Amino acid sequence: MKNFRKLIIWQKGIDLVIDIYKFSNDLPSDEKYGLISQIRRASVSIPSNIAEGSSRYSEKDFKRFLEIAIGSAFELETQLLIIQKLCLIDKSKCDILIQSLQEEQKMINSLITKIKTNS
Repeated sequence: MKNFRKLIIWQKGIDLVIDIYKFSNDLPSDEKYGLISQIRRASVSIPSNIAEGSSRYSEKDFKRFLEIAIGSAFELETQLLIIQKLCLIDKSKCDILIQSLQEEQKMINSLITKIKTNS
């Protein structure tokens, strides 16, 4: 079992959640039950799955939760791209979030690869 609070990917995931919540406040209120809800849930899922996976005793189980986390990260990226294409918010705000999200994806993927290699 790992202390998830010490994992940089978890810390960056939490930062991403905060950024997404702030970002979503600028979206049109009629998206409250649509894209706002979707991006918030997907963002929260990333560090949540990292934390849950770290509680598992096997690396195989941890890897499975990391795979779920990266799936949520790709889901969130898709939703941000939809927001961009719909011109619901300034493109540069989306670009900054997407860049941060892609860094998180690379870190998660790197840890998955490391676990696969050590298995």
